[in-house]
Amino acid sequence: MEAEKKYITTEELKEHNKAGDLWISIQGKVYNVSEWVKDHPGGDAPLLSFAGRDVTDAFIAYHPGTAWKHLDQFFTGYYVKDFVVSEISKDYRRLANEFTKLGLFEKKGHGIFYTLTCVAIMLSMVVYGVVKSESVLVHMGCAIILGMLWIQSAYVGHDSGHYQVMLSPGYNKFAQLLAGNCLTGISIAWWKWTHNAHHIACNSLDYDPDLQHIPVFAVSSKFFKSITSRFYGRELTFDSFSRFMISYQHWTYYPVMCVARVNLFVQTLLLLLSKRPVPNRALNVMGTLVFWTWFPLLVSCLPTWTERTMFVLLSFAVTSVQHVQFTLNHFSADVYLGHPGGNDWFEKQAAGTIDISCSPWMDWFYGGLQFQLEHHLFPRMPRCQLRNISPIVIDLCKKHNLPYRSLSFWEANVSTIKTLRTAALQARDLTNPIPKNLVWEAVNTHG
Repeated sequence: MEAEKKYITTEELKEHNKAGDLWISIQGKVYNVSEWVKDHPGGDAPLLSFAGRDVTDAFIAYHPGTAWKHLDQFFTGYYVKDFVVSEISKDYRRLANEFTKLGLFEKKGHGIFYTLTCVAIMLSMVVYGVVKSESVLVHMGCAIILGMLWIQSAYVGHDSGHYQVMLSPGYNKFAQLLAGNCLTGISIAWWKWTHNAHHIACNSLDYDPDLQHIPVFAVSSKFFKSITSRFYGRELTFDSFSRFMISYQHWTYYPVMCVARVNLFVQTLLLLLSKRPVPNRALNVMGTLVFWTWFPLLVSCLPTWTERTMFVLLSFAVTSVQHVQFTLNHFSADVYLGHPGGNDWFEKQAAGTIDISCSPWMDWFYGGLQFQLEHHLFPRMPRCQLRNISPIVIDLCKKHNLPYRSLSFWEANVSTIKTLRTAALQARDLTNPIPKNLVWEAVNTHG
């Protein structure tokens, strides 16, 4: 039976690495997913990122056990002859199997119910305060509550996008559209498109869209070479304007975060109006229209344009806390150029993530994402389980000499600003070249 098997090498597998000719391998078996890429529930970005490579660890991370039975329809008949599984991958797969047997992926707790209840209460308070009160202070208090509402609602959208938090797929989709499109104005389709690519290619400068913020931010001097975004399919041009903006990015970081929500609205609009395939486009458009109906109406209930402007800006500024949180998890971590590897899933996730240490009573504030490495390794795991598995992940990192970085909120901010400042100084140096020396290199190099 073994002699009848057909084999190809890893180099031959890599030749099938583009749209229309897209092969992958899982546990040594080769699959042709050229046609499936259009219907893949996670979008085309994850498959295109791993084209021509082994995807076993990523497949285990993202798919329940029921997904394995669907693979046979894509089997090419070939096996990878020379693929070797690393020791860390073996340990990761054993760990995922143990967590599955313990039912940790199914024990979701009641966090989503509590969060949705809080969101409903906060929304009622905002509407009542804006409509019934004439006090400017009350109105500004409502803006703060609205910002907190958006933060908590985004966590619900995130969780329901990663795993089924409701009783059925239909209710889960409803939770996504409600928490994302209807309440925050940010399309869940856009979020899935970018977020899945981010997870798969964590901190790859050319594959991870969450690091591609030219001309406003650059976390590495490698962006100064105008690299091509494999996600967006265009060059990230580092021109004179980008150079100017990045030269001061450590000063503009927090002000930009205060209005970062505007960019998310724009990205939602661009995707929904684009020609690219968008899952549930009509539902996403309808949900987004719901937001742009109730939110302008709410703002219009305020008595003056001054209050309206203050209300909007303050509510956006409150959500900047969440935007900062997201960047703290990755901006000052290790970065690289190129494909995410097929046999170093654990290593790439450990290198590209930073956890935020906090007390258990603050878990609601971070939405579980303070355990960023744990979440990246097991994205289907409910947030209520992440603190429990953290010691196990730490031990595995120690066993294989991998980084496990857990910083306080303050330390993570300092680390992020240092990274932005280093790149800013390097951008200035490109503008006005000065003689470098070993001291300058030691102070300004970001590894």
